[in-house]
This record gives sequence, C-alpha cells and structure tokens, in this order.
Amino acid sequence: MPSAMARSQSLAAAAVLAATAAVVLSSLLYRRKCGRLAARVRELEASLAAATEKAAAERRGRVRAQQSLRKALGEREPVPDEGMPAKAPAPAPASYPMATIGTVQSCFSTRNGTPRQPLVVPLARATVALDPARVPVGALEGLASYSHCWILYVFHLNTDLDKMWKDPARSKLKAKVRVPRLKGGKMGVLATRSPHRPNPIGLSVAKVEAVGGHSILLSGVDLVDGTPVVDIKPYLPYSDSVNGATVPDWLEVDGALAVESIHCTEHFIAALHNCWMHTQKQSLYASADEFQDVIKEVLSWDIRSLSQRMRPHQVTLETEENTQCGEGDEDHKDGVSSTVVYHLHLEGIDVSYMIDQDSNIVVEDATLLSGVANQNRHGCLTWRDKLGGVL
Repeated sequence: MPSAMARSQSLAAAAVLAATAAVVLSSLLYRRKCGRLAARVRELEASLAAATEKAAAERRGRVRAQQSLRKALGEREPVPDEGMPAKAPAPAPASYPMATIGTVQSCFSTRNGTPRQPLVVPLARATVALDPARVPVGALEGLASYSHCWILYVFHLNTDLDKMWKDPARSKLKAKVRVPRLKGGKMGVLATRSPHRPNPIGLSVAKVEAVGGHSILLSGVDLVDGTPVVDIKPYLPYSDSVNGATVPDWLEVDGALAVESIHCTEHFIAALHNCWMHTQKQSLYASADEFQDVIKEVLSWDIRSLSQRMRPHQVTLETEENTQCGEGDEDHKDGVSSTVVYHLHLEGIDVSYMIDQDSNIVVEDATLLSGVANQNRHGCLTWRDKLGGVL
C-alpha cells in the first residue's frame, strides 16, 4: 500500500510539474509573440512617419517652385534695343497655370448659331467628355443628383488668344464692346457677357440629363463644339438664384431678338432627312423630326451678328448659278424678297435660310458639311439606357 500511494503521489507531482511547465512555455511564447508584434507596430509607425514627412517635404518643394516661378515671371523683362534707355520693369500680375479637364462635344459645329445665353434653346445638347488622366470616375459621383450644373470653360475660338498669352503687353483690352440688344451701342465689357474679356473664361449653366463614365450629357447649352472645360460645379438654387436681382433697362426689352415666324420648305425637309441618314449614328438626337425642332428653336432667335443685321448686303449672296437652277423663283414664292442666304451649322449639317425685314424666316436647304464627322463622340444611342429610352 505505501509503495502504491507513493507512486500515485509521484505521478500527481509529475502532472503538476508538466502543467506548470506548459503554462510557463505558453507564457513565454505569448510574450515573444507580443514582442514581435510590438516591434512590427514600431516599424510601421516609423515608416508612416517617414512617408508623411516625405509628402510634406514634396509639398513644400512644390510651393517653393511655384513661388520661384511667379517671381521669375514677375521679374521678366524684354531686352532693350541698343541705344535705347532701359525701361523699368512693370510689375507683372501673379500667374496661376491651369490645365483643362475635358472637352465639349456639342450640337453646334461653329460659333454662328450658338445661343448667346444658356437655357434659351432647351433642346440644345452637348456631352462633356472628361480626361480620365485628370478626372477619376469617382469625381462624378453624386453629380447626377443635381438638376443643373455650372460649366467653366475657355473661349478657345477668340482670335486674339495667341497674342494675349504669348505677348500680353501687345494685347490691349477693349474697354467697351458692341451689344446686340443695343443695336450697335456700346457697353463696358465687364457689364456684358462678351467672350472678349481680360481672361477668356466663360461661365454657363446647363441641365444635367445623365452622367456615365467620364461623360456628362447636358441640355440647354450655349457651348460650341470643341470648347475646353476648366471646371464643373453643381448649381445650388438656394445660393445661386438671387431673389430681387435686377438688370439694366436695355436687357429687359422682351422679344428684342425674337423672330416673327419660321417656315420650312418641302425641299428643306426632304434634304434634312437625306442628311440625317448619314449623321444619325453620331447625333445627339433620336430622329430627323426632333432635329428639325432643334433648328426651329435655334432660329427662333435672330442668330445673325450685329454687322449682318445692320449691313446684310455684306453676307454671301445667291449666285447666278443658283438663279439658273430656279432657286430664285422659289424664294419669291415663299414670300421672301431678300436674296441674302444665311447658314446655320448643326451636327455637321449646313442649314440654309433667309430672313426678310419683318423677321420672317424661310428654311430652304440642308447639306452635309465636309470634315466635321467625329467618330468618337457620344451619340444618342450611348445615352438611351441612362435616360430610360427617352431620347
């Protein structure tokens, strides 16, 4: 009995020792693991601190580089001719280089016919194609929830851009410009929407129809095809619409540029359908009839320039060749005595029309323009699913 009891006690003691050893070993392993994790955390914290410092240093470097660039631009002066006294350099304004973020693909092929203000032609459509290298898709998230947006852009068709940017000293700002509603009268440029401004920057509001990928479909636009876009901002009614805002009396004249009537000849309707067969795949419109409605909306305002309205004889006239083809007789039948033919370019189609002294328009012909097809533009079919088949 005593020997059995002793063996039992020895086994129990051994078991206790083994359990104790296991606990000690587990504790050592846990501490060692905690030590390794703590060391890893310290390494990550050190790496994060180094990356943060590097980013801050790069930002400080960019700021210094921009400051140096502005200082260099401010100190730059032309070399005087020999024998001529050197002029003291005039302080140059600060320069803020910017790059465009996208391009407008508009129904308006040229400046002529592009509305003077936004939203006056509700059916006027355009796509803003953004540069994926500058604008990630995530930047457009939420824009489709707004009904309208602002577009900041460059008046890229101004004829004095090269002089303005390459030799600002030679580019003299015209303080006053002629205003269409004043029939030749002038107004200070900063009191108008003239594209010829101290900086050729335009601001326009448009309706957001759809957003997809890197593109935005807009309507009610007054933007010509190819317009470079600088920025896009949502329209906020509570802050962008000013209650009680007033304008000068000369802007409150109703119908100052409105036409009396628009008549489309049978020849024009047939010619338009023929042109439509070639352009419909790239068009922003669903049918030739809808496109005809756009033409009527655009022509419902007198789109002629001030000089064309004041001196219509300087516009391209009907040639003898057209008269020999019998077109002159058809013009008189439509009740338009003038022989001046005007042109509207929409979606690669040249629309010819005439207007009499009482502002009655007769739309006569439609022909395809050469060299304006854009195979990469976003047409009506691209947006059909986004709009639920509305287009």
